[in-house]
This record gives sequence, C-alpha cells and structure tokens, in this order.
Amino acid sequence: MIATLNTVAALLTVGFGLFGLIAPAYTANALDLAPTSSTMGLSEMRASVGGLFVVSGIAVLLLGHPMAWTMLGVVYAGAALGRFVSVIADNPPLMKALLFGGIEAVLAAWLILANMSRAA
Repeated sequence: MIATLNTVAALLTVGFGLFGLIAPAYTANALDLAPTSSTMGLSEMRASVGGLFVVSGIAVLLLGHPMAWTMLGVVYAGAALGRFVSVIADNPPLMKALLFGGIEAVLAAWLILANMSRAA
C-alpha cells in the first residue's frame, strides 16, 4: 500500500513537472503567470515548475529509499508553505491557491508521515 501510494505521488510529480517542462506557456497561463515583457518566465517555468519536479519524481522512483520519499515530501511541504504564505501576503485567487496548496500539503503529509519512520 505504501509503495503504491508513493509511486502514485512520484508519477503525479513527474506529470505536474512535464506540464512546466513541455508546455511552459500553458502552465504559466494556468498559474496566472503568463510572461509579459520577457520570455525569462518561460525559462523559469521549465526549470522550477518543470525540470525540478520531473527529475525529483524520477529520482525517488529510481532510488526507492524511504529517505528519498521523505525528502520529496519535504519539497512539497516547502511548496505548500510558500503557497499558504502567499495567501496571507499576496492575496492570490483564493480558491486556486488553496486547491494547489492543498494538493501540495496532502502530498507532503503522505510522503513524510508514511516514509519517515521507515527511513531511520
């Protein structure tokens, strides 16, 4: 059960990342981050929203170690933290921010809680 849900989380990570890597303009638009004066935003999408998540998801699948799964959870916890700070500080579209932050928080909680004790 743990291995199956870990694999689903990693595949979701790769899938989310592929959107940023392959379709940065679509991803930027979906996140209300469409570039305005420069295409550097597309580069950032490919790097931080794309490649980072694709490689992280593939790495945990290849490593298969509980600590690797835990660290992927820590990555998602950082994303959720940033998202929820943004809700307070930046006033983004609330439902969209809470939806994305909620997905990140659930993935973080699962990956950390299910794997941390096994990593020791």
